[in-house]
Amino acid sequence: MTSISHRAGTRKRSAAAVAIPILMWGYAAIVLAPLLLVVLNSFRTTREIFADPIGLPTSLSFESYTTAWNEASFSQYFVNSLTITVASVVLATGTAVFAAYALGRYKFRGSTLLSIFFLSGLLLPFRLAIMPLFLLLENLGLIDSRIGLILVYAATGVPFSVFILSAYFRQLPSELTEAARIDGAGEFKIFGRVMLPLVRPALATVAVFQFVPLWNDFFFPLVLLRSTDKWTLPVGMTRFFGEFQADWSTLFAGILITLLPLVILFLVATKQIIAGLTAGIGKM
Repeated sequence: MTSISHRAGTRKRSAAAVAIPILMWGYAAIVLAPLLLVVLNSFRTTREIFADPIGLPTSLSFESYTTAWNEASFSQYFVNSLTITVASVVLATGTAVFAAYALGRYKFRGSTLLSIFFLSGLLLPFRLAIMPLFLLLENLGLIDSRIGLILVYAATGVPFSVFILSAYFRQLPSELTEAARIDGAGEFKIFGRVMLPLVRPALATVAVFQFVPLWNDFFFPLVLLRSTDKWTLPVGMTRFFGEFQADWSTLFAGILITLLPLVILFLVATKQIIAGLTAGIGKM
């Protein structure tokens, strides 16, 4: 009876080992098929797309990319999005890492209350505060300003970053800090030379999880930016779709230009993201 049960369990595990990769590859194919269609059609003319929507390009034509980049102002939108998003992520992560280190490594009066304060930032949607936020930025002269939008974005990213990074700092062995102090290292040297390199996967994870929603955000740039030369890609896409709604080739090229930084980011940072997530699971 035991051998029969063992064989049955082995067959189930073997079936699962075969079925799971098939399901995963099938899911990947379903997800990547629209992206592949966008890539292929961006190299075709609009006439070819209407004649055969899912056909292959007869020749590689970069005319649609030139049109989107120059005539549709994608160059300006792209630079605005990249500048605002990168600056926001750097500012939010740089600010949060100091707060997370203090909250994760030290116990002091009010530390619990301060942790709750940062955590409350995850519970309150920033879009609900758009009216007082708009009035505050208007009084500071930061409406229609990239700096104002960067400050708003950075503020939205700090609570999440503090929450994640403080958990990582909290799990690091205290023996590392004690050994560094014995060697004569000060607090800033311990932070920069010992602790910060150990949370590098967490920093990469936090940065990526901030970058994606900020890059795709439509609401805040629409409300806070008035000049078209300061628009980001999501807002500029609305104007772009209105002007080139009949030129499908250029539309696909514009969509691919918008998606390309996200694809590159995930390809480059996948290893760090996985390391950060698996490290966090191991610490729970």
